Amino acid sequence: MKSYGSIILLVVMILVMYLLLIRPQKKREKETNAMRSAVRVGDEIITIGGICGKVVKTKEESIIVQVGADKLKFEMMRWSVSKVVTAGSAPAAKKVEEPAEPEEQKKTAPKRMDQQENDADQENKSDDENKSDAQ
Repeated sequence: MKSYGSIILLVVMILVMYLLLIRPQKKREKETNAMRSAVRVGDEIITIGGICGKVVKTKEESIIVQVGADKLKFEMMRWSVSKVVTAGSAPAAKKVEEPAEPEEQKKTAPKRMDQQENDADQENKSDDENKSDAQ
């Protein structure tokens, strides 16, 4: 009787481990693989190394990513994609709606004002230095 109880307890423990650990991990892995296989031209991605770029060409097992202001292109494997930031067709709709608010913030603090303040601070420092040198 005791041996049956310990076997049942062991089976229950294995079942709980499967339900709490193995099954969710497989589900996440399946979602990640689906996301990586769904990467299309025009998608903006982040790699596992932290490189942000735009997909310009896709192949079966690799993608070509364009990064930086120089528009440098390099080939990398699909498994190195960590996250798709924006899908190819979605950014146009989002970019039309969002920029209105940040532009207003930029108008309130133009760069010339900051430069004039920095120039004024530098002049004050040089005036202070001249006064200390004269004494």
